[in-house]
Amino acid sequence: QVRLLESGGGSVQAGGSLRLSCAPSTHTYSTNCMAWFRRAPGKEREGIATIYTGDGTTYYADSVKGRFTIYYDDATNTMYLQMNSLKPEDTAKYYCAADIRDGGRWYYEADFGYWGRGTQVTVSS
Repeated sequence: QVRLLESGGGSVQAGGSLRLSCAPSTHTYSTNCMAWFRRAPGKEREGIATIYTGDGTTYYADSVKGRFTIYYDDATNTMYLQMNSLKPEDTAKYYCAADIRDGGRWYYEADFGYWGRGTQVTVSS
């Protein structure tokens, strides 16, 4: 079974930037859709960005729109999340997900089949 491996988390000051990566354990793995979710302390996991790998369609939560960019590298089947203008409220554990079911919702975690273990992002004020 394929595993998703996140990297790129860390600590940064408000206004800074980070880039997260999500790569499959099997480089030949490809999927119709990949996404980033996050769980902040005391909150439920929320979908923040999704990309359909076939046509490049993207969706963003309002909380990150204009600051975060999701993109996908076809050559390596790796997904990225470029996060700019980070705020303390972006502090969370970030998870990548893949393989949305037919008719699935881009922001709904139960509609995704594969998950990574997460990478921590901490933004200080």
